[in-house]
Amino acid sequence: MEEQEFESDIYDVSVWKKVLLLLWEHKKIVIWNLILNVLLAFTDIILPLFNRFAIDTYVVEQTKADSLPVFAICYAILIMTQCILVYGFFRLAARIESDFGKNLRKKCFEKLQVLTYAYFDRTANGWLMARITSDTARLAEILAWSMVDLVWGIIVMIGISIVMLFINWKMALCILIIVPVLWFVSLFFQRRILSAQRKSRKANSKITAAFAEGINGAVTTKTLGIEKENFEEFQGKTKDMQHYSIRAVRFNAIFQPIVYLLSAIAIASLLFIGGNQVLMKTIQFGTLAMFINYANLFFDPLKQIARILAEIQMASASAERVVSLLEEEVDIVDREDVIKQYGTLLQPKKENYEPLYGDVTFDHVDFYYNEKEMVLTDFCLEVKKGQMIALVGETGSGKSTIVNLLCRFYEPKSGKILMDGKDIQKRSVGWLHSNIGYVLQSPNLFSGSILDNIRYGKPEATLEEVIHVAKAIQAHEFIMALPQGYDTNVGEGGDRLSTGQKQLISFARALIVDPSIVILDEATSSIDTESEKAIRHAMKTLLHDRTSFVVAHRLSTIVDADQILVMRHGKIMEQGTHKELLALHGYYYELYNSQYEQEYTQRAWNIE
Repeated sequence: MEEQEFESDIYDVSVWKKVLLLLWEHKKIVIWNLILNVLLAFTDIILPLFNRFAIDTYVVEQTKADSLPVFAICYAILIMTQCILVYGFFRLAARIESDFGKNLRKKCFEKLQVLTYAYFDRTANGWLMARITSDTARLAEILAWSMVDLVWGIIVMIGISIVMLFINWKMALCILIIVPVLWFVSLFFQRRILSAQRKSRKANSKITAAFAEGINGAVTTKTLGIEKENFEEFQGKTKDMQHYSIRAVRFNAIFQPIVYLLSAIAIASLLFIGGNQVLMKTIQFGTLAMFINYANLFFDPLKQIARILAEIQMASASAERVVSLLEEEVDIVDREDVIKQYGTLLQPKKENYEPLYGDVTFDHVDFYYNEKEMVLTDFCLEVKKGQMIALVGETGSGKSTIVNLLCRFYEPKSGKILMDGKDIQKRSVGWLHSNIGYVLQSPNLFSGSILDNIRYGKPEATLEEVIHVAKAIQAHEFIMALPQGYDTNVGEGGDRLSTGQKQLISFARALIVDPSIVILDEATSSIDTESEKAIRHAMKTLLHDRTSFVVAHRLSTIVDADQILVMRHGKIMEQGTHKELLALHGYYYELYNSQYEQEYTQRAWNIE
């Protein structure tokens, strides 16, 4: 699995436009924060003018002493106003960071809900986790604080420039001449910081993926005794991130002192020119003090802008990754007329969902993941309601592809799939999934209670309905034997239950939604012999009077199937009932006898 690469040397303005549009969804708070920043900028511009007036009037000329109390009151009011504006800014900025981050994560998660199976098949979990957590957090912080600081800095610099040019344009040029120099310096470092930061974020995704794999595969790691090898591999990933992060910080560390050096040169020039003019009495001392004050005030936002630009360059990698997720094209999208009638996955119109009887037809279906390697070729199959179809074959023969197409995880490249005589593309994905019960080879339970897991697909189900379903598949007895019964926490991934118990919970979860079609994808391959009897009973209960597709590993579980399809290279090699296929003495006959001998030998060993 490879992560999407971003190659441009400078950050993409179009990406930031999209991010700012997302920010604009919180426009009320943003506008108020901008207003406070504009007012704060004006108070910063006015304050040096007050200082100039005080120095020239009360220190140099020592006149108008009677106005000093009024001036002091006005000065105090200005300072108090600044304090109030700063308080308001911090409060609103914190609100923007919180709300924007929450909304962005929500949008990312919503996107993940509508993306197809194919996307998750080619995208590592670690990269997705990094985008939804660290990348969204970085963007929220940048937009809430740095972007607003940028607005404040620009307003302050423009305001100061106007005042300085109006009072003394020669002294103003000592400061303003630094701006184009800084611009070229910024461009030079921008590309290098962005490149290093992109590589750092990619390395971070690999670290997140390694964390997830290490936690999920902890038992395998310990049983194989490869803790040292895993640690060394993980250490290599962290060293990559350290290298690129230090590289980005190093460029930023060079960039910032250059800005400070340029500002020091400008202030030194200002002192030299302004000091001479004071000595020649062409300007008053208060004016020179004002210019020095303005110079510091001018370069303070300029330094801030330099820092913010560096942070934006660093955050561009996060912005690109988050926007790419939000703009990821959904492979399977319902047509407009279908959406109008049935709604979407997140906003379904369940009142318009028709009941599904259960007839299924594959009409000359072709499919491939890679154009050069066909998986299914001219696949045809007619299934009547209540029939059990078993799929048998080697790995890569097309068994799982058939059920994936049936679930519309993928679309056929040619041909059609019909349910009750109607093309499934003329009904919504949500309608289809609401009529399908799917039990996987490795049961996937969610953190929470047994009760929550059983009614995961039907949250409104009552406790009585849950108990009824559990009794039907003979899971009620083992559940009640647990310390808290149906309220027992299953742990992360159901790790507090045995594999057989988790599989029974999966069957109950599938049964409670009363599906018309049931898919079992090697649901019995990972269970022990003791659990097999309970699972077989659960299968019989779940499949009763329902159309079912069973991808089988243990052939003993499909002897009652109405049709068994032996798949090879995407085509049906043998087809018939269990007895009919045994009579052919072909591939199925050999496979069944081989498994029967293995199971007989295993039972004999267990008895001994």
